[in-house]
Amino acid sequence: MKGKTAKESLTINTEVVLPNDTNHIGNLFGGKLLQWMDVTSAIAAGRHSNRVVVTASINHVSFDNPIKQNSVVTLEAKVSRAFTSSMEVHIDVYVEHRITGEKTKCNEAIFTFVAIDQNGAPLPVPPLIPETEEEIKRYEGALRRRQLSLILAGRMKPHEASELKALFVED
Repeated sequence: MKGKTAKESLTINTEVVLPNDTNHIGNLFGGKLLQWMDVTSAIAAGRHSNRVVVTASINHVSFDNPIKQNSVVTLEAKVSRAFTSSMEVHIDVYVEHRITGEKTKCNEAIFTFVAIDQNGAPLPVPPLIPETEEEIKRYEGALRRRQLSLILAGRMKPHEASELKALFVED
């Protein structure tokens, strides 16, 4: 199967924070942001795999800064690594200053999706070819995150986690 670059999966979604999207202090509900992230990253995973995809896990979410009502929010998602049937997707969230147009990163997340057939069985996905420095860094980190998740789920023994061992054990 021919590999694809991260930029081929790039998905950009822009939303405005409306009153129904906010909590009692005028900040965007975390759950609403997660919904936007899930949809945006699912499209990125679907673009990479050319398959129907389902969310397998939310590996990391960072709510670094509150997002206020009336903010313009841009979500940028790209596949950071593809495994056999799963794909890790990184999502960066920016708030746009309405006057200057300057975008400030305020949140990020990492989701995992699995490509499936019509019966829900996993399907193979193309490998990812990282190009930029940031894509390479995220690509390399994805294997460590995957190994840690597999260990915590009891599906991998710690001594089998080659990438994690390399961080802690000298040869």
